[in-house]
Amino acid sequence: MPKVSIILPTFNVEKYIKKALDSCINQSLKDIEIIVVDDLGSDNSIKIAKEEALKDKRIKIIHNKKNLGTFASRNIGVLNSNSPYIMFLDPDDTLALNACELALKEIKNFDLICFDALVHRVNTKQFYRFKQNEDFNKIEFLDFLLKQRHFCWSVWAKIFKKDMIFKVFQKINPYERLSYSEDMFFCYMYFMQCERIKICKEFIYYYEFNKNGRYESKEFLYQNYLDKQKSLELIKEFSLEFNNNIFHESLFKILEKELNDLKNRLIAK
Repeated sequence: MPKVSIILPTFNVEKYIKKALDSCINQSLKDIEIIVVDDLGSDNSIKIAKEEALKDKRIKIIHNKKNLGTFASRNIGVLNSNSPYIMFLDPDDTLALNACELALKEIKNFDLICFDALVHRVNTKQFYRFKQNEDFNKIEFLDFLLKQRHFCWSVWAKIFKKDMIFKVFQKINPYERLSYSEDMFFCYMYFMQCERIKICKEFIYYYEFNKNGRYESKEFLYQNYLDKQKSLELIKEFSLEFNNNIFHESLFKILEKELNDLKNRLIAK
């Protein structure tokens, strides 16, 4: 049985997927599986993945029957995984070559490990720097989240326990159609199941912003707005199960402000 599953939800990333897969194939921890979930794009992404799978039996390709979006595709990868630990990789990004080894070492006594990341924007490189390694109980971590608004709410640069993800799936529809801002809903549901969390200052993830400008397109902004709105509604629905009113009130204000900002950007288009 592999020790770690890396899941890549894949849709129209032919320029990047070979590099992403190379960063998985060349991990220092060899006992892993690499799950590519085909969300039925129109380019050669899956053809490239199939070529790599012929050379490395650890690569498994799952084909969605229809386009389901990023959230459902990631979850389908989890449902088809064979290891107790899960890491997510967007196939236009890459992992540090010791990512799985380091993550497996750190996760033993925790429910979640959050690592640092290097974000490559078009003209700049930026470390999302944790100054030191820190341990939290759930209440402490929720307080930390409200102060750290960046990638703590993203699924990347983390290692999850599959059995805890399955607990999340008991509460939600894993096939919910969300393609933007979907990380927050997934992370929210997972965070609320945790008791012990650790952040590590080592960076294991390289995040690339594509240079195609779609992040400012009206279509992107509109779908982002709809998905963020749906995520907020889902979080509000499930927040009643968790006894932490101060955290939720603050979180709702942050999300509502983000929605309003997106709305204003749409109006300006």
